[in-house]
Amino acid sequence: MDMGGPAFVLSIIAMSFIAWIITTAIRARHGYPIENEWGGTIGKDGPVELKRQNALLESENEMLRGRMGRLEERLAVLERIATDTPARLTAEIDKLR
Repeated sequence: MDMGGPAFVLSIIAMSFIAWIITTAIRARHGYPIENEWGGTIGKDGPVELKRQNALLESENEMLRGRMGRLEERLAVLERIATDTPARLTAEIDKLR
């Protein structure tokens, strides 16, 4: 066997690629975190963990929607104050006193 030929180099590359696939499959089967292409890890989350994360995101979403509604109301008031005539604004202030 010629050790300096391209077949030898390609066989080493193929063996390392197959070993990487087998190692990743074993790690995934046993629940170990798997690294992705960018160095991050992907864990094996169960359905309970996914439901908990989903519930947390839904509650945060509702909180943010409420906050956004209050901000829109305040913005509408500020727009009305900025666009109203000064005489009408003065009359409303006097009416509140």
